[in-house]
Amino acid sequence: MQQKPEHILGQGGELNDAVWLDVLEAVDKTYADLVEYQEKLETRNNELQALRRFLGSILASISDYLVVVERDGQISNASASFCKAVGLERALLDGHGVAEFFDGAERDKLMSAMRDAIQRREEATVEALLTTPAGRDPVEFRIAPRLDRRRKGIGAVLTGRPLGELRRAYSELEESHHQLKETQSQLVRNEKLASLGRLLAGVAHELNNPISFVYANTHSLEKYASRFETYFERVQAGASRDELIALRAELKLDRAVTNLRDAVQGARDGAERVRDIVEDLRRLSAEGSGEMLSFDLVECARVAANWVRRGSKTALTLNFQGPAVVMAIGRPGHIQQVLMNLVQNAVDAMAGQDDPTITFQAGYEGDTAFLGLRDNGPGIPAEIAQTIFDPFFTTKDVGQGTGLGLSISHKIVEEHGGTLALCEQITDGACFRITLKRGDDG
Repeated sequence: MQQKPEHILGQGGELNDAVWLDVLEAVDKTYADLVEYQEKLETRNNELQALRRFLGSILASISDYLVVVERDGQISNASASFCKAVGLERALLDGHGVAEFFDGAERDKLMSAMRDAIQRREEATVEALLTTPAGRDPVEFRIAPRLDRRRKGIGAVLTGRPLGELRRAYSELEESHHQLKETQSQLVRNEKLASLGRLLAGVAHELNNPISFVYANTHSLEKYASRFETYFERVQAGASRDELIALRAELKLDRAVTNLRDAVQGARDGAERVRDIVEDLRRLSAEGSGEMLSFDLVECARVAANWVRRGSKTALTLNFQGPAVVMAIGRPGHIQQVLMNLVQNAVDAMAGQDDPTITFQAGYEGDTAFLGLRDNGPGIPAEIAQTIFDPFFTTKDVGQGTGLGLSISHKIVEEHGGTLALCEQITDGACFRITLKRGDDG
């Protein structure tokens, strides 16, 4: 029988109460420590399970490829997207190396990049063709080395973004962008054709009067020529003096001579008017492209406004204020297009009102030349003032405008290094202001 140690026995051979209390306290403390450790262990285990579920949900949900590999390239885990791409269930990937899903040079390129990333302990990026049941698909892989506590490479994590679908999307986007540009170009052409139509209407109206005048005078000239031919035929036939005097009175040749001069002068005036119109038209279309040159901004506005007025069905008053000549640098043909559009917009805005008037004010400010155009129409509401230069914005009825006129005009002036803006602090009517580089030596 084991003997009780004497140092824990009392004088009567009984256990010392104090010693037993120490033993019991030690047992209680040990048990409490075990319980606490068990609770911590269960907490850590729950956290680990939650982390595994979280990682599992990530691997199952991410659209990009994610592959965890060992140092030798063996796959230890992979996302559902990668499994779907290669056509294998997750359980069937065990024992497979990542290199098996690449062919030839693609395999060598990927494995070389992975080895370098692990050895250098630096991330790397490589593009390789992944072999899938549907064919070879380009994938951009980002390789991140896996390191242990001693920062020794033990593997890598590959995150891949499939490029095939992305490139197809970019191709479709580029095609859509190309179609949009073509549509915009077509709309711009339509706007130019609309402006050309208004211009041709003005040209036809303006040419009609002098041509009709020339036609009427040539008809008179033809009548007078017939009378003189009749008279000279009788002269050649040897008619007597009395007969010729009577014939002259009958044909009213004295009056015909006076009228003949008037008809010639009228025909000449009509022809000169046609010549002037053609000259204005030539100046309107001149210098539409090419190098910038110095031109008279006031004369440019006068020509443009006159063409719009010619095509307008209502009377339009034009006022010019400031210097008679204001020189600017630009392409006159382009600036005339801008001014014609501004004048036409003003005419449209003033439709139906009495005494429609447009006032031009030109001058210099420092190294710039400016031209203001103001009408006495209803003006532009403050709520749309910030959007009038936006493409396709228009206040006109459907079919009456494309909403590109001001946008195109704004771009043309910007390409000249100038500005086209809505005037501020205008109480009535609408006012636009063009600034260009000064074209004189001032």
